[in-house]
Amino acid sequence: MSYNRKRYLQNRITAGHWTLPVAIFLSAACWLLTVYLLPEMNVNATSGYSLWEQYVGQWLPGWGEHTLSLVIIALTGYLLILLNNVFALIRLRATVQTSLYLLLASVFPTMHLLQAGNVASVCLLLSLFLLFRCYQHPNPSGNLFHSFLCLGVGSLCLPQLMWLIPILWIGAYRFQALNVRSFFASLLGWGFPYWLLLGYAYYYNCMELFYLPFQELVTFHPWEFNLQVWEWGLIAYLLLLCTVSASHCLVAGFEDKLRTRSYLNFLILLTFALFGCMALQPQLCRQWIPLLLPIASILSGHLFALTSNRSSNLFFLFMLIALFLLFGFSLWTLY
Repeated sequence: MSYNRKRYLQNRITAGHWTLPVAIFLSAACWLLTVYLLPEMNVNATSGYSLWEQYVGQWLPGWGEHTLSLVIIALTGYLLILLNNVFALIRLRATVQTSLYLLLASVFPTMHLLQAGNVASVCLLLSLFLLFRCYQHPNPSGNLFHSFLCLGVGSLCLPQLMWLIPILWIGAYRFQALNVRSFFASLLGWGFPYWLLLGYAYYYNCMELFYLPFQELVTFHPWEFNLQVWEWGLIAYLLLLCTVSASHCLVAGFEDKLRTRSYLNFLILLTFALFGCMALQPQLCRQWIPLLLPIASILSGHLFALTSNRSSNLFFLFMLIALFLLFGFSLWTLY
């Protein structure tokens, strides 16, 4: 029995013209509520990385952290729209992925403060945009250089971002863009920010600045899960959302073009690589979650925008209600 797509609230929301404005309004309301109820919020949002804390985390006032974080989240939302429009990840010129991202970011209170993961997420999205341009490109070296350059800049904020370098190489190989020349171009792109950092550190005779990212990269903190209950809830929520969305992409992948299928399969690999990083270093979960949210928004946007059945509608409603319950629980816990 076939069902009319318009019968389901899921499809009316995901395909509606007012979805993004309503998401922006709800996000702003959540943002203002968090600022009002938690004016002195400090839930260990810092990365523990001394270079970030010394040059960024110490000189910004509270209102500056909130403002810059809001700008970064808005930029990330725009990049998600750009990714879909250029690479047709959802087969529609949809804004559902940005709407989902804004809601996810708004209900995670520590993302309202400026932290290394927020900046690294923008760098990662830029890196993915350039990596996707390498797909079957006759001369991918330039795009791969700039893709790894963005990743290198992001790793200056969050050194553990360098763990994703092999994942990007796998993506380049799958996109038929990895050869000897492009491989070394990627190494040069990644290393370029560190050459600049080396020159700065040498000129000002503070070589420890150059060593800090690598020291942080090889430093494994004690394997302890010291997260709060609401953070466990958010991680479980994201794991469920990503697992269901990834399963849909794999099962219904034949409906997409081969290029789109390659992009989505890579994003699935990247998603679970990020979950693996969170499991290896649970102390850095608050930094990995901002990296995970944009990718989860793309995969879940693909699920909700392109399905139309009773099960997907119920799942959509359940996840939407659970999201706001998580937000209320996090505010109640931190208040």
